Amino acid sequence: MTNYFLIGFMGAGKSTIAAELVKRTGKKLVEMDAQIVEEQGMSINDIFAQFGEQKFRDIESDLVKRIANEGNTIVSCGGGVVVRSENTETMKASGKIIFLTATPETIYNRVKDGNDRPILNGHMNVEYIAELMEKRRALYEAAADIRIETDGKDVGEICDEILEKCL
Repeated sequence: MTNYFLIGFMGAGKSTIAAELVKRTGKKLVEMDAQIVEEQGMSINDIFAQFGEQKFRDIESDLVKRIANEGNTIVSCGGGVVVRSENTETMKASGKIIFLTATPETIYNRVKDGNDRPILNGHMNVEYIAELMEKRRALYEAAADIRIETDGKDVGEICDEILEKCL
């Protein structure tokens, strides 16, 4: 059965929307970052610090392949999953890729109080977020089967829109 891969910048709402979609569809949930933390026995910050981004991306790619093989899953992807084209190809082959968008200001307001975003360490501001979002935007757009704007919408509205476009 089809997987739904939620992609987008950190703070776009992937985890929140994934949890609600699981309730509505009965599919299984995979929070990629949380699963990586559990399987590796260390935080993403620690993986980046100890082994570097390349190793983290390898771990992430392996997880994408496993999810694709299992099927029937709602996946809250890590923000950088689309950096590798092989991940996008694997996701497309096993389901729908849903790109959740939000403005840099919305993202900032959602993530500013956390310290679990290694890529933002020392750069927690709207300008830097906008810059990083712009660098990844083309990758997200190229990967996406469906694009959903999350600004000013509640979880229910976003899920309704996703399910309407996926069915």
